[in-house]
Amino acid sequence: MASREYEEDVDAVLARRHDNGGDFWASEDRRLGKGGPFSTLESLLILSELGVARSHEAVRGAADLLLGACREDGRFRVAPKGTMYPCHSAIAAAALCRFGYAKDPRVKRLLAYLIDNRHEDGGWRCKKFSGGRGPETEFSNPGVTLFALDAFRFTEHREELDQAVETLLDHWTFRKPIGPCHFGIGTLFMQVEYPFLRYNLFYYLYVLSFYKPACRDGRYREALQALQSKLDEHGRVVVERPNRKLAKFSMCRKGEPSELATRRYREIAENLGTGGEVSRKGAKAQRKERKA
Repeated sequence: MASREYEEDVDAVLARRHDNGGDFWASEDRRLGKGGPFSTLESLLILSELGVARSHEAVRGAADLLLGACREDGRFRVAPKGTMYPCHSAIAAAALCRFGYAKDPRVKRLLAYLIDNRHEDGGWRCKKFSGGRGPETEFSNPGVTLFALDAFRFTEHREELDQAVETLLDHWTFRKPIGPCHFGIGTLFMQVEYPFLRYNLFYYLYVLSFYKPACRDGRYREALQALQSKLDEHGRVVVERPNRKLAKFSMCRKGEPSELATRRYREIAENLGTGGEVSRKGAKAQRKERKA
């Protein structure tokens, strides 16, 4: 269950569950991505960060909506009509896997579909070209790929996804906007965001820390140093860019250290085998170097 410190945050999410016209943050006609960040998909992601249990009736209700939208062919239908994109499948898979549904047959079909429908560079790509087409749109979408890898960290498929990991590591070097949705690595990407709702430095480092090839890579270490340089003197993560609709939440107040975000940072350190103490010392050393 969520700690008492964050009960108000949980209550604030639950209070929005009927805003879109239906229950469990869906619209009356079961649109599951409407009303972000208080859509069915994103509300589950937020509640997972707040530590709400899978047994909570709102979590069970929202998860049932997502599971009911998983088709027999493995695709995920986020709305009654319209194209089914890999991004919808990836986000749904991540939300469900975070709540322990990775072994549900419907989620297994969803994950199998994602495995079988990777782009040629190993990631995932939505064929939606609202920003036009060009050489840069021939790459996979880094944001979709990150959500997919978030889901797959709960499975036995991790060793199959080295190429997807490589595409994200390569983006750290390339940095320019790529994929049909034109994801880039610039000023906004580098600002610390929490909770994990979109492609950004902190989420990037967190997910990739579950993949051994990333942990050993110099590009990952360079990105990690960028995050460590932003820690406060106590080694805590300070949120720089919360979602504006979550700005008053205790979990992610702008300019303040976040206990929940810091827990995720310590998971990164544990995954790297360094431990929180080593990482905090490293951050302190980096701050001294910048002042010198």
